[in-house]
Amino acid sequence: MPKRTDLLDVLSEVKTRVQDKLGIVDFPMPQFIIIGSQSVGKSRLIEAMAGEQFNFISGSLGSRRPTVLEFRNVESADVSKWYILDAATNQWQNKPTAQVMAIVGESHNSLGMSVSSEPIYVRIESSACVDMQIVDLPGYRSYSSDDKSRALANQIESLNATFLNDPRNVVLCVEEAGDAANLSSLRRVAEVDKDFKRSILIRNKLDKYYSDLDSNNVNKWLDGMGDLPKNLKKFALTLPHWGDGTAPPRPLGQLREEMSTQDLNKFAGLGATQGYLDTVGFANFSKYMERRTERMFVEAIGPVLTKLRDLETSMSDREQELKDELENSDPGQILSTVRACGMSFANCLTHVMEGVIRSDINRMQLDDELRDFHEHHKKVGDSHKFESLPSTDFGGLEDYVDYLRDYIKVPAFDVAINGGAQYTRLMFEVETFLRFSEIGIETKKRDVLQSFGISMGSVTWSDVVVKLLNHDAHLPLQKRVAYVGERVKWFFQQQKDPIVQFMKGLKGSPDEKLFSVLYTKHAKLIEENQTIRKLVFETFDSVVDRQLQSFLELFKATLQATFSNPWVFLKKTTAKLQECEGDEVLLPSLDDTKQRIPREIQGRTGIERTVAKWLSEVPMEPHKINDAVDKVQILVLKVYSHIRSQVCDQVELFCESFFKLPLLRRLEEDMNKIELSDVDKEGYRVRRTKLEKEGHANSYGLKEVKDCLKILSGFQLKTMAANTDR
Repeated sequence: MPKRTDLLDVLSEVKTRVQDKLGIVDFPMPQFIIIGSQSVGKSRLIEAMAGEQFNFISGSLGSRRPTVLEFRNVESADVSKWYILDAATNQWQNKPTAQVMAIVGESHNSLGMSVSSEPIYVRIESSACVDMQIVDLPGYRSYSSDDKSRALANQIESLNATFLNDPRNVVLCVEEAGDAANLSSLRRVAEVDKDFKRSILIRNKLDKYYSDLDSNNVNKWLDGMGDLPKNLKKFALTLPHWGDGTAPPRPLGQLREEMSTQDLNKFAGLGATQGYLDTVGFANFSKYMERRTERMFVEAIGPVLTKLRDLETSMSDREQELKDELENSDPGQILSTVRACGMSFANCLTHVMEGVIRSDINRMQLDDELRDFHEHHKKVGDSHKFESLPSTDFGGLEDYVDYLRDYIKVPAFDVAINGGAQYTRLMFEVETFLRFSEIGIETKKRDVLQSFGISMGSVTWSDVVVKLLNHDAHLPLQKRVAYVGERVKWFFQQQKDPIVQFMKGLKGSPDEKLFSVLYTKHAKLIEENQTIRKLVFETFDSVVDRQLQSFLELFKATLQATFSNPWVFLKKTTAKLQECEGDEVLLPSLDDTKQRIPREIQGRTGIERTVAKWLSEVPMEPHKINDAVDKVQILVLKVYSHIRSQVCDQVELFCESFFKLPLLRRLEEDMNKIELSDVDKEGYRVRRTKLEKEGHANSYGLKEVKDCLKILSGFQLKTMAANTDR
């Protein structure tokens, strides 16, 4: 079995190079932390571990940052050697003890009335020190004289709490021996380690309480007189002490042994049982700590190796990603890279519209969708461009939402969805909105007479109805169509993040092989490269804006044409859907087709005959003009109602034809026409500089991880070989 010192050295090097230097916060490396209030003997315990007296010059305020102390027992050492870890080079530097004290003291004093979580590292090699590593935390302040001191005490509480809450840390809690019911530091430990599985209590200044002990209470006293948890590992000891302002009478290592022997003799003389005697004195504490240190670190080798391999994999992947992006951000390839990302984005819009189960970004219930839509246009300030509510009779948006939920019962109203499913629900909502269209003003007698022109005999009632409808009847529909267009536009703009999520989520999914391998690569570029993201998203938004204008213009032209000649629009369909008789389906013959066409032409005249009947009932005689006006008003409303129903029935077809399909077909073409401005090129230059810096840091980190893997794997093989030889 390799020496304990070798094990500690190996894991200490790994911890320093990976956890501390690279900032890997979740590294599975155990460590001891030492806490306690001021004046309980925490510093003297650390001196006892080192086997010599020293004093970190940290002024009257004491320590204000973690101090990591590595003790290495070197039996052959004639004198102790002190080292400080250089933060710049990450190398241990051997320095005189006094200089190490000054450096450590300055690292604390430089903080003033504040604290820092950044540790300072000290290493001691000596024949008198123990084999272990601890983190000395600032002592708790029991009294603060002013506001600044109270603020400092609170900062120390917060700093120490971060270490106490870390499950990897084993806590050495130093208290003064005495009343076991009033241990302030132990109460803090109990809050985070209720079962005391990673806590060790050290009760110091044991000799002060010799006079309180006798053969009747010695075991109970060592057990805490019932005030300490049974499962808490605890030690009671006396550390070397001497008069203030004087030098120690003998070497600290010798005093440490004397105090330990004194404690053991005292308690053995009082009749303490062996189980309790094993918890008395520094020697027993030191043996226990060395055994526990060795056990903890041996158990940590496996998790540390696993973590190192995971880091190696992730850093290697990141190295390749950075290499690829640097190649793609080469000045000669920038434009082609942006366009390729844009075309992949455009292709994936189709897949998102087809429905992606794994996509969970921007999923919305209909009520939230409508609220966000209206809030967006309020912020933009363009709500005046369309009717925000289907009717002025609604008191507000919430009334409309309640109507959709409770009366219309829109399918999937309360389901949070995105993509194609959200679009289908949107079509149901806008159709409902559009059906609220009504002729805005009443048809007056004057308007009817005005429509006749020269005389009642030169213009037919059919012409009058067309003039009245064409005058302003299409305006209510047209205003609501603007709402439909804005809703569809807003929907597509909300799909940008779901598209990127779909592209990125393909890697490692069951569907990965069904799509281009470039999708995931381009998703990372869009997500991480702000210039590419801006250009792709801006192009997408501009195409959606352009398609909205095209949609409104085409729909406006359709409505104008419809109201200019409503009779053509009112012709009903000639097709009839009938179930086929029998199982066999035959294509029609030429004779069948010849017979079908006259029937269909005749069949479409049904509404025309109805309209003709309505027109014939309108009197032409001048003296019946009042009756004629009433009948014309009714006829206008009937025709408008029929046109509105036809338009609403086909609103999804119009959205498909005038908005969705042209967008899907032309988006890729527009992405392939992206151009870079001077600002974009500068953004790329800045991004490339950042990538190069990150690449150097990642390469350095990867080298550190590989070196640590090699060191630790070699140590593990050496251990296995030693065990085999035995």
